[in-house]
Amino acid sequence: MSDNDEASAESIGSSPAQLSDPRLRFEARRALVWTAMVGLVALAVYLVQPLLVIFGAMVFACMIDGGARLLGRVLPIARGWRIAIVLTGAAAFLAWLIQFAGYQIAEQAAQLPALVDSQLSLANTWLQGMGVHIRIDDIKGLAQQLFSGVGSVTRALGGLIGGFANLVLIVVLGIYIALEPHIYQRGIAWMIAEDRREDLAEMADEMAYTLRRLLSGRLLGMVVEGVFTWALLALYGVPMAALLGLLTGLLAFIPNIGAIVSGLLMVLVGFSGGTEMGLYTLGVYFAVQTIDGYILVPMIARKTVDLAPALVLAAQLILGVLFGIIGLTLADPLVAMAKVALQRRSRRIDQQQESVSTN
Repeated sequence: MSDNDEASAESIGSSPAQLSDPRLRFEARRALVWTAMVGLVALAVYLVQPLLVIFGAMVFACMIDGGARLLGRVLPIARGWRIAIVLTGAAAFLAWLIQFAGYQIAEQAAQLPALVDSQLSLANTWLQGMGVHIRIDDIKGLAQQLFSGVGSVTRALGGLIGGFANLVLIVVLGIYIALEPHIYQRGIAWMIAEDRREDLAEMADEMAYTLRRLLSGRLLGMVVEGVFTWALLALYGVPMAALLGLLTGLLAFIPNIGAIVSGLLMVLVGFSGGTEMGLYTLGVYFAVQTIDGYILVPMIARKTVDLAPALVLAAQLILGVLFGIIGLTLADPLVAMAKVALQRRSRRIDQQQESVSTN
């Protein structure tokens, strides 16, 4: 039998759906890979809200774990007891905040919108005196667009009821993960190849370490900014010092954008008491941000994580617009985790290239 007869017999015996040309098989496989990637992206977009909740739970679990590790340096007790102490302390602080400071803060928060509107009107009058004619409605509309563009920070702070279910899920899942993290880590490891499990465990440990350092810097910055802002504003008699201190501390968890929002509110309230008070609040804002941005955070977080500010700000804007307050809050940890994964991948490729060149 000739070669042509064998080729014709093979083509007759093969399946009609079989691709005999290697180039067609390669193109088909590539199309299949791209189709699978598009499907995975579509699935991720559809499931992005629960995925962000799960990641938020991991961040909360890392905060609990960091507190337990810190207690472990002075209390040689079981890890479960240290986690219980951390959770009890957090619950006690929340109860104190609601019971003792809740009424005062709620009363001041009710006065804040009217005060901001009056200050905007005064600023518009001053601009018109300087020859700049801007309608107050345009200023308010611009401010509303700004806040909505960065994730509706003010609406989220004033209306947490809408996200209460997500918050409860984050707390509950975070506690479960913090209590027994190795169970979930082993469960994920079982879903990948055996030769990659050790690398996954090392990457998880590196990510957890980086996240703990990042969050420790954020929490310390929150405490310092909130306490110093409240103390310095109350010392001068600035109205709503407690509310401004609390907002400054809470918004410090959101780098860059949180500082801008709290600074604008602080300056608006300060100028309501006159030019001297306004300049004083402006000085307090710059002093607190300088201490936090150039002393505390670099020593604790940035030397370890080393995130580019422009990259973090871009991620905050994108995730804030797409997913609201939860995306804005988790942008910084997400960028940090992505950086760790990319760095490990780059090191692994370099090691493989070095081994190939050596052989």
